[in-house]
Amino acid sequence: MKYCIALVIGAFVIASFPASGDSRAPIPELITVTAGTFIRGSDRAEREAAYRLDEAAYGHSVTRKNRWYESEFKRSLVNTKAYEITRTLITNAQYTAFVAATGHRAPDVDETTWRSYGLIHPFSRTRRHAWVDGKPPAGRENHPAVLVSYGDAKAYARWLSGQTGGLWRLATETEWEKAARGIHGWRFPWGEEYDPNLLNSHDLGPFDTVTVHKFQNGKSPFGLLDPAGQVFEWTSTTASGTQRFIVKGGSWDDSGCGICRPAARHSRPAYLKHILIGFRLVRETR
Repeated sequence: MKYCIALVIGAFVIASFPASGDSRAPIPELITVTAGTFIRGSDRAEREAAYRLDEAAYGHSVTRKNRWYESEFKRSLVNTKAYEITRTLITNAQYTAFVAATGHRAPDVDETTWRSYGLIHPFSRTRRHAWVDGKPPAGRENHPAVLVSYGDAKAYARWLSGQTGGLWRLATETEWEKAARGIHGWRFPWGEEYDPNLLNSHDLGPFDTVTVHKFQNGKSPFGLLDPAGQVFEWTSTTASGTQRFIVKGGSWDDSGCGICRPAARHSRPAYLKHILIGFRLVRETR
């Protein structure tokens, strides 16, 4: 089977995806997260600093008044086994092979459904992310796949598992947080201080997704790219036993980025297809 030539920037292969008529699975690049303990969660000082970042960026105290960061885990040592996780979010190019092979619905949402979500973004803003005739928007092949529900992400993981013989799945919240912040409990993937130059946020970004390899200097200690900003990411962790799942990471829509800290957490309903939510996968090690 023949493959299209992948775009290469520096030493990184941005994506390889099947030529027309080839639905073989492109294997996402993986990094290894070592077994052992890491510092999960936040303390009062970190949460207060996050509220202050938001207040400086937005000029109001909505996140503080609504206690956005009060559900974060108490800062503590947590142990994990070793696992592999995709270096980047799953891209449109990688998701294309899945759609082509299975006929699974391509990322999109109709206006009635979008309005029913009650989100602040107008429906018109979803159009730049919506696929047409089973193909992603031109020029966005290496942007993260969005407008995917929790179920869509799980379906992709099942398909990739079947194609490769490995066991691919969404990360748990704890696995995601360790990969995103390293073992020392930094407030941000790169250290203790917020730096808007290191992520795709509304502070300096284009108010849109960008290619997944753009922010090399914002990677986590394990090498995870876009661990803050870009888009939120589905995890497999439920919120209090509901059909809502924890999402992590912040997005291109966020300013100040208290929400972009790896400790930050909130949930979204499994059915939601959002322009601010994508996903990456874990491959279990044997």
